[in-house]
Amino acid sequence: MQSIESVNEFVIKFANVNGTGSASANNMFAKALFRMGLPVCPKNIFPSNIQGMPTWSEVRVSEKGYLGRRGGVDIVLSVNPQSMPKDIQEVEPGGYFIYDNTKPLDLRLIRNDVNIIGIPLTGICNQQYSDPRQRQLFKNVIYVGALAALLDIDFAALTGLVGDQFKGKEKLIKPNIHALELGHQYARENFDCPISIRVERRDLVADSILMDGNTATALGCIYGGATFAAWYPITPSTSVVEAFDTYCRRLRIDPGSGRKNYAIVQAEDELAALGMVIGASWNGARSFTATSGPGLSLMQEFLGLAYFAEVPTVLVDVQRAGPSTGMPTRTQQSDILSAAYCSHGDTKQVLLFPSTPKECFDMAAQAFDLAERLQTPVIMLSDLDLGMNDNMSAPLSWDDGRRYDRGKVLSQSELEALERYGRYDDVDMDAICYRTIPGTHPNKGAFVTRGTSRDEFAAYTEVGEAYERNMLRLMAKWQTAKGYVPEPEFTPADRPTEHGVIFFGTSEASSLEALDYLAEEGIYMDAMRVRAFPFNDDVEAFIDQHAFTFVIEQNRDAQLRTLLMAEFEFGPDKLKSVLCFDGTPISARNIRKQILQQLPGSNVTPIRRETAGLGKGESA
Repeated sequence: MQSIESVNEFVIKFANVNGTGSASANNMFAKALFRMGLPVCPKNIFPSNIQGMPTWSEVRVSEKGYLGRRGGVDIVLSVNPQSMPKDIQEVEPGGYFIYDNTKPLDLRLIRNDVNIIGIPLTGICNQQYSDPRQRQLFKNVIYVGALAALLDIDFAALTGLVGDQFKGKEKLIKPNIHALELGHQYARENFDCPISIRVERRDLVADSILMDGNTATALGCIYGGATFAAWYPITPSTSVVEAFDTYCRRLRIDPGSGRKNYAIVQAEDELAALGMVIGASWNGARSFTATSGPGLSLMQEFLGLAYFAEVPTVLVDVQRAGPSTGMPTRTQQSDILSAAYCSHGDTKQVLLFPSTPKECFDMAAQAFDLAERLQTPVIMLSDLDLGMNDNMSAPLSWDDGRRYDRGKVLSQSELEALERYGRYDDVDMDAICYRTIPGTHPNKGAFVTRGTSRDEFAAYTEVGEAYERNMLRLMAKWQTAKGYVPEPEFTPADRPTEHGVIFFGTSEASSLEALDYLAEEGIYMDAMRVRAFPFNDDVEAFIDQHAFTFVIEQNRDAQLRTLLMAEFEFGPDKLKSVLCFDGTPISARNIRKQILQQLPGSNVTPIRRETAGLGKGESA
């Protein structure tokens, strides 16, 4: 058997039981490699129950700097007998299957094209610990120590992490380091270390950070000036408001009086949460809520109100697999259409598509400026993969000289100078009218905020012409918005090409890697990452200048493709779908395969949309 030989380029998958503390150990493994200067991409694949079901963690190490899922697994470390039959089948030929051999491996599972390494993790724990919980927790730490020997990981990086993790709890440091030593010693005494897949220290991460998108989003809201959040807990967005609360306790306390300069309300449901946010925003506070797909469905009525009444509103949607409850702990990009046209009637909502924790921070802060400048809801569409996983990212930064864009807000003196104030009077002819904050003037600037039809002075009317003028102005404001939202990013091919690809959000890293694979095969494609909706003219021009363009997204119904066709009236033959909707992040191999299947002259029958992306890894 020819073993895989690789230095700093591999994928390892941990197969554990949910609720056993394995996530901390697996994160320690990834962070140790990061401290060795290696780009890493950790992904947790976990069930929605609290304890007992299989859970997986995938860590990709890439000296080349690839930060998305590759597809395929080179090493599997399995301590869950329930999932072992599946786990061993995922190993690439020549790879390694490492398992707890306290009980013998079922002979029916053995593969002759895979290196099998058994470590008696349970046996070691039974000898060392008498407490059942300690046996469970330290088993995970022991296998990290064994991997350090097998892969030649700098042991000092691991012990340093333990010291940092348990700072202030010094009595926990020594037993955790001892557990690492147990695994490390066993591996060195029983196997030829390192194996053919190993790591070497590099200096490839510069000033990059490892951070989850939800924490970055919360910090973006802080720096963006938010002082009020209302929410109803829902996976995977809950940690956005939890992190916001944590940071508010440090950064939103008046230093003189000690009073809180913020408010957070857990509402009775998602609709009530958004109603509170709209009320606070109408009253002048920068406010937001965070939710996921089911919450977005419930918020439609109030999003229509905020759009029609033109109240600045910020919503963070951390997408998950739907519809209905769906798979609440699996990722998708499946709220695109429901967010873009959220609410009944003719509505269009501004969307932002971050792809990294830094963009979560930047776009969360920018969302408040956009909402107040455009006087409309702004929805930032993150997803579970970005929100809940640690992602390698450029560091967060903030310009202390930056000033918030509050938009067109009349002051007391400006109101005093007006003969008559019209809340929906387009005096500047840019479709954005002037708003007032309650209490600005003792007797000027007041108006009735309503969800019913009104004229330019906010007076109720059912005159069709007045309603039509208002709706046309809102559509004109949509055109104005194109000049404010983030522009798309372009990655031109090394050679002229008739083919393009479009992607957004967390599909970016795997898409760029897939383009490198295709270029190695002599297939070149221009790339564009969409970062916001409304789409500006550059998006239309990119599609128009290519014979056809692949649209890469993580949902079943090709929602971004549908949105592009609806907005620009392109025919279906102009845009081809590359889809993944199994709840795991899309992989580079998956993208490459689907593109090859649809290229002209391909010997593979093109896949139909209903079957696209069903597979994972190399077979996808």
